[in-house]
Amino acid sequence: MTTGAREKKLAFVANGRDDAETACAKLHARYNGVPVADADIIVALGGDGLMLQTLHKCLDTGTPIFGMNYGSIGFLMNRFEEDGLHERIAGAKLSVLHPLHMQATANDGTEHSALAINEVSLLRETAQAAKLKISVDDNVRMKELICDGVLVSTPAGSTAYNLSAHGPILPIEASLLALTPISAFRPRRWRGALLPERADVRIEALEATKRPISAVADHAEFRNIAEVQIKQDKSRQLLMLFDADHSLDERILTEQFTP
Repeated sequence: MTTGAREKKLAFVANGRDDAETACAKLHARYNGVPVADADIIVALGGDGLMLQTLHKCLDTGTPIFGMNYGSIGFLMNRFEEDGLHERIAGAKLSVLHPLHMQATANDGTEHSALAINEVSLLRETAQAAKLKISVDDNVRMKELICDGVLVSTPAGSTAYNLSAHGPILPIEASLLALTPISAFRPRRWRGALLPERADVRIEALEATKRPISAVADHAEFRNIAEVQIKQDKSRQLLMLFDADHSLDERILTEQFTP
């Protein structure tokens, strides 16, 4: 990312907060910002939610995104600074991510598909626990899981909902997916599994009418789901830029040693 970095055309987007929008307008004027469609690099000012939204919008363009934190946690963001933006981008480290593809079949046979950068989650819709059957590469691995839900997470998403559900943190370069139960009741002590990134995961709802579940791919939700298939989509790649001294893999490593 060094050759001609000062000539990169930058587009600026913000998360809607007044202070973020003000900062976005200042950066746009200072660095001769261009429309998103014309940009070599998108600079996103906000939190992790904005980063996910921007990544989804860039699924088919491959435009790199350099995020600066104007939100709360900002795990996927760099620190905010107005000065030296071209220099920071020129020295930034590139992280390449691949989304998950979710194909969901509803109880009435309707098909839904969506892409997830963080995770695909199956969640109970009512007071009754979900009953799920889990297969990996056409082999049934769990005949019945009674739980509030289950999720499949990418390395990038492993520090989000997956971590809150006590799933493992995955290094960003790991060729793995995390399969993590959410409040498992039976088997009570099952803590999930690490799967190769090429795994084809199929989750079926048992007693789907009596115990309805929803399927969520990041922010896209579909209800009354009978079955979900989840696979990594290698045909799409998402490009994120991080300050060299604060890369995403370093943050994930640091997170594992944080009390």
